[in-house]
Amino acid sequence: MPQSSTRSRKFKAILAGGIVLGVGAAVTLAAWTDNEWAEGTFGAGSFNVQGSTTGAEDSFTDHESSEGAASLSFDLDGGDNLSPGDTVAAPFVLRLDGETSYDASVVLDNAAGSGDNPAALTYEIVTVADAAACSASATGDSIVPVGTALGSMAGAQDFALTAGADATAGAPVTLCFKVTADDTLAQGQDTTAQWQFTATSAE
Repeated sequence: MPQSSTRSRKFKAILAGGIVLGVGAAVTLAAWTDNEWAEGTFGAGSFNVQGSTTGAEDSFTDHESSEGAASLSFDLDGGDNLSPGDTVAAPFVLRLDGETSYDASVVLDNAAGSGDNPAALTYEIVTVADAAACSASATGDSIVPVGTALGSMAGAQDFALTAGADATAGAPVTLCFKVTADDTLAQGQDTTAQWQFTATSAE
């Protein structure tokens, strides 16, 4: 056999071997591929303020609109028989419900008076120990200063609500509303007052 023919066969054999080795190298690299995955789950907390006119454990509920406002029960026959110089009082108790995850800062966000005698009435809000302690002579931390016009929020102070632990409701804060009539009070007329409190979650 001629020498050139032998060299040709050897070259082809080496080239074929090179091709086989190349394929084998590619398969080896693919076999070393690896993956890692990571995942996070993010749950939102809960936040809800409830109100009660008595502070009884089973009386707390939501009052989320002016149409569903809690009806405060003022003393002196429900505040229906005011005369000049009278002051009547009623409690309103706020707390965070058992599902709430965060403390809150609460502020008087709106005050309004309508009817025939709003200009003859002023109010004050103080904090007291409980609903039974709310009276015309009650004293406590000032939330709204004495002598504030019925539709005004001038001088209003914010206050804190504390969330409970282990699905229990937070500690209640009792607000004592005191409304006073002046000498311009007209007889036989009705006046309606509404107050809106806004709670903001605190970190």
